[in-house]
Amino acid sequence: MSKKRHKKKPDDDKPLPQFGGFKPLAGGLEGFKAKLDAEKAEKAEKAEKAEKARPEKKPAPPPRAPERREPSNDAGDDEMSFHRMMSGVTPLEGKASRVAVSQITAEEQARPGSLRSKAADVQARARADAEKALEHLHALVDDGARFEVSDDGKRVEGRRLDAPPELLRKLRRGLLPVDGRLDLHGLSAGAAREKLVEFLRAMRSRGERCVLVIHGKGTHSAPGGISHEGGVLRGEIAAWLSQGKAREHVAAFATASPHDGGEGAVYVALRR
Repeated sequence: MSKKRHKKKPDDDKPLPQFGGFKPLAGGLEGFKAKLDAEKAEKAEKAEKAEKARPEKKPAPPPRAPERREPSNDAGDDEMSFHRMMSGVTPLEGKASRVAVSQITAEEQARPGSLRSKAADVQARARADAEKALEHLHALVDDGARFEVSDDGKRVEGRRLDAPPELLRKLRRGLLPVDGRLDLHGLSAGAAREKLVEFLRAMRSRGERCVLVIHGKGTHSAPGGISHEGGVLRGEIAAWLSQGKAREHVAAFATASPHDGGEGAVYVALRR
């Protein structure tokens, strides 16, 4: 007969083995919750004690209004202080009243040697020198053109060397129609010269071919034997048309026919 082997029953009183150093909680899950509640209560108590230990912040005091000082009514003190400050001050002799600034400015301007007068003189000379230099440059830069001019005391005429001689012959006979007129009567030499330049420039820009410039004959004389303004313009007109600023607009010029003013005017043929 075979013998039956009987398995040993585990002993319930034997402690459970430990794995990896893990120990079972005493009291189970309920003990673990009780421990967490105790830790939370301890933390809350510490926070409450720390909050009570903090010093309380006091509110900032309101800004104080500036103190108002009552004005002094003691005029005697101010007067006494003024006299003390002015003691020892001696008024200037011969200066009873103050001179106005405007009066000083007017007097300074009236003096010939004043700084303002000297500055004005320097500016006037500088402008005159600049105009002369500009005229000279115009004469040099004007493509080197030269004029042949003749003046017998009664009639005057001139032609650019690059202009055809036939153009001057037509001017001399008054065969070109007049497209514009300029009267220089009553103007000074400087004003007449500037007006002549502006007139010729404007007419040339419009494409006009021939204009008439009235300068006067100068047959009348002013008191003292001084020739009339027309005589001055008559002597200058040829130079203005052949040498000055106006030359860049001029192809030829000649004394006008009697029905257009004769010796008191000139025809001017404009460059194209």
